[in-house]
Amino acid sequence: MVGAIFVAFVCLQVSLVLGACPHIITRAQWGARHPTSTPTHLAGAVHYAFIHHSAGAECHDRASCQAQVKGFQNYHMDTHGWSDIGYTFIIGGDGSVFEGRGWNVVGAHTLGYNSVGYGFCFIGTFTNHLPTAAAQQAVKDLIACGVTEGKIQHNYVLRGHRDVGSTECPGTAFWHHIKTWPHY
Repeated sequence: MVGAIFVAFVCLQVSLVLGACPHIITRAQWGARHPTSTPTHLAGAVHYAFIHHSAGAECHDRASCQAQVKGFQNYHMDTHGWSDIGYTFIIGGDGSVFEGRGWNVVGAHTLGYNSVGYGFCFIGTFTNHLPTAAAQQAVKDLIACGVTEGKIQHNYVLRGHRDVGSTECPGTAFWHHIKTWPHY
């Protein structure tokens, strides 16, 4: 009995150190539409993690964040004509993580980099202030999870959308902040 408790404790400690995966609200759970074409799968672990903001209103509870995620998908599909929502994951102000295209699928978030990186979108506009601590921790945990699970390379490069495109995304205040994160 003591041995089993020790093993459980060690496993818990290892998961805390290596980056336990946060709870992800699946596409089915948030009511995603089906893609209009078969998704293209990535060849392996990606080299880039791109930070985006939605450049709209913030949300701080699951219901309002879920409504915005549905709106993003509708906008991407109905206005842009894309096959699905563009982002890999979407993060709400309460720290909720919504599956966009998800792991192993090529997104439509960072032109020229969609097949070599994942797009993590924070709901809101972060030009003059930062996302909540809960949202920031959620994406850090999600990226660490991606590394642990072999979805993101260990030597990945973190960038803001504006680093590789003509955009203000992920907002000036947040962009300056992510420049202090590891892998930037």
